[in-house]
Amino acid sequence: MPAVDPSKQRRFALKVVRELRAAGFEAYWAGGCVRDQLLQRTPKDYDVATNALPPEIRDLFGPRRTVAVGAAFGVITVLGPRGAGQIEVATFRRDAAYSDGRHPDHVTFSDARQDALRRDFTINGLFFDPVDQRVIDFVGGQEDLASRRIRAIGDPRDRFQEDKLRLLRAVRFAATFDFALEAATREAIRSMAAEILVVSAERIAAEMRRMLADPHRVTAVHLLLETGLAAAVLPEIVPADEAQRRRLDQTLAAMERLEDPSFPLALAALLHRHVDAAAAQEIGKRWRLSNKEIERVGWLVEHRAALAGARSTRWSALQKILIAEGAEELLALSEAVALAAGADTGDIAWCRSRLQQPREALDPPPLLTGDDLLRHGVPAGPAYRVLLERVRDAQLDGVVHTRAEAFALVDRLLADAESGEGGGERREMDKKTKNKIHTVQQRLQKLRQQLAGAKKQKDEAGETAALEKQVAEAEAELAKLRGKEGE
Repeated sequence: MPAVDPSKQRRFALKVVRELRAAGFEAYWAGGCVRDQLLQRTPKDYDVATNALPPEIRDLFGPRRTVAVGAAFGVITVLGPRGAGQIEVATFRRDAAYSDGRHPDHVTFSDARQDALRRDFTINGLFFDPVDQRVIDFVGGQEDLASRRIRAIGDPRDRFQEDKLRLLRAVRFAATFDFALEAATREAIRSMAAEILVVSAERIAAEMRRMLADPHRVTAVHLLLETGLAAAVLPEIVPADEAQRRRLDQTLAAMERLEDPSFPLALAALLHRHVDAAAAQEIGKRWRLSNKEIERVGWLVEHRAALAGARSTRWSALQKILIAEGAEELLALSEAVALAAGADTGDIAWCRSRLQQPREALDPPPLLTGDDLLRHGVPAGPAYRVLLERVRDAQLDGVVHTRAEAFALVDRLLADAESGEGGGERREMDKKTKNKIHTVQQRLQKLRQQLAGAKKQKDEAGETAALEKQVAEAEAELAKLRGKEGE
């Protein structure tokens, strides 16, 4: 799909209004595009509101240029020429009750005033006549724009009862526009905050994505905490005592220093002082993020302190981190944390200089592979992984430089393992296995506690089943490791 050209998009939006007017209908730009224009921002898209009915809209623009996916709610999508995007043309309407807390049970078609009154916030309830260049304001939206205020249309509790996602949207608008929440609107959010969980995890995540990736992300987090929404959607960051509050302040100071972060980086920055990698990934799963995003958040949290003392760290240990896909974001996170703490950023600068090396210098091909060990006469088995790791580390650290030197190292390691009362290599393999067993035991204990808590609190069946699956997987992993220990 070609990129949308804002100027072509605007011309097309004007053309749609003109064609509706020429056919005898009332038509205006509506909602966010009007708000953005009055704030001197370039609208991301344009919506048109009209008294034409869906069949009349389709007849006017033709079935090949229209899509009727939202026709039940009076919405017809009109497809524009190349580069102009598409316009949603919606019939003026009134909404019936919202039984599910998200969508009206049905709609009835009405006039422009009634259409404005059913919208969420006054700044989103404006219409604009692009032909006569005038604003149509039934809800006081222009005054609230001038006062930099987010105010629900009518009774805020009614608006939030209709669509619980508006609780988060109010905070997002206040943060991203740097507006204040009007007192009654703020109080309604605070009293209804727990009801946000009626909304699907995907929609909650979409709002959090837009807040945390925005330059005003710290303001958004403060508002989430002040309104009680954080306790519902991200309780892990809510401070329970003064020590946790200081930790949160340090977190937000680091977040503020991120420049144009991706959502996973911003989320990792928010979480890194409050949860471990496993818990960070659980949050990603709770919000139903993509697997790639979940893995990236967890990896960043896991390695949040990995670059400290980089200049004195063995290159073989550091190189594995710097060649990872998330290395640039880890550098950004580490730098933001250091700057927030007033700490030296020399290690980060040094790591960045190493990343400027050619790829063949940063990540040279391994000197040996498993096939090489087999041809060298090493029996296949668990020793392969350890031998190859030791050879690779020696290569990266400049201890060995050629295949001949690598094979010589393998021979020494094997001789050491065979000689000495279970010596060298065997002892290292045993130590690694024991460490893994300890790590899995700790994870298993935590999972069992979470499962017991979930059953006690009668959590959703899906969450309990997911925990049971994780417990079973950890038990199987532990059994496998214990079998390897006894070999």
